[in-house]
Amino acid sequence: MIVLDFPPATLSGHANGNRWSKSAVTKQYRAKAYDVASKAQYAIPDEGDIRIHMRFVPPTKAGDRVNFPNRMKPYIDGIADALGINDSRFLPSYEFCAPEKPGRVEITMGITRD
Repeated sequence: MIVLDFPPATLSGHANGNRWSKSAVTKQYRAKAYDVASKAQYAIPDEGDIRIHMRFVPPTKAGDRVNFPNRMKPYIDGIADALGINDSRFLPSYEFCAPEKPGRVEITMGITRD
C-alpha cells in the first residue's frame, strides 16, 4: 500500500489562481508520489490493466468528494513515472471515508510486490 498526504484543493481542476503557482504545487505532489512509489518496489506486468484503488480519508468534512479523484492527477502521474508505465494502464476505483486528521489517501494496486 502507498499512503500519501491528502491532496490540497489547489490541485482541483476548478481551482483559481496563478497557473505558475499551481504548476509548482503539481510538481511537488508528483515528486512526492514518485518517491513513495519508487520505494514500494512493485513488479509490473508488461501489458494489461493495472487496478488502482484510492481510499480517500479527508482531513475535514469540507470538500467535494466528486472532485477528490481529480486532485489525484499529479500523484497518479508520479506513481506511473516511478513504475515506468503510462498512466493510461491504470483502472481506478475509489472509496470515500469519514474525515480523520491529518487526512490521507491510501493506494493499493492489483499487481504483485517484489
